[in-house]
Amino acid sequence: MPTPYLTPAEVEAIAREAHGAQTDKAGRPYVEHLAAVAEGVRSRGGTDEQIAAAWLHDAVEDGALSRQWLDDAALPQQVKDMVLAVTKRDGEDLGTYARRILATPGALLIKESDLAHNADPERLAVLEAATRARLTEKYALVRGLLGLSGGTVPAGRPEQACPATD
Repeated sequence: MPTPYLTPAEVEAIAREAHGAQTDKAGRPYVEHLAAVAEGVRSRGGTDEQIAAAWLHDAVEDGALSRQWLDDAALPQQVKDMVLAVTKRDGEDLGTYARRILATPGALLIKESDLAHNADPERLAVLEAATRARLTEKYALVRGLLGLSGGTVPAGRPEQACPATD
């Protein structure tokens, strides 16, 4: 008999524990970001699977949980796929990253919520001006590559203007 999947509350607890000692660029507890992304997914009509993936969206990328943990976790494959889709890989260009998100069912909503919280003006306001400007530009670029409103695509990079093609 297969092991039952982790409940949404269990996934949240695992994410909170895994990221418990981590802080964001402003020195705030990182779990606040995870909670905001999960709530953003929920408020945008996301499924329980998308909400679970939102709680785990940075776990592998940040090293809070290993890829092996994710592979072995009692989670639906769709949750694992979404987490891996939004996990930025070392040396990966943003176009490749965006195409993977767009190709993975459910992942775009997670990244949209992540970008919305990352680009929140109140959250950015506490950062040094140069960091704030760099991140604002990066988030707008990713939004553009994903076809989300408020995004920009760099001139002279037509291959990134249509990230779903390749």
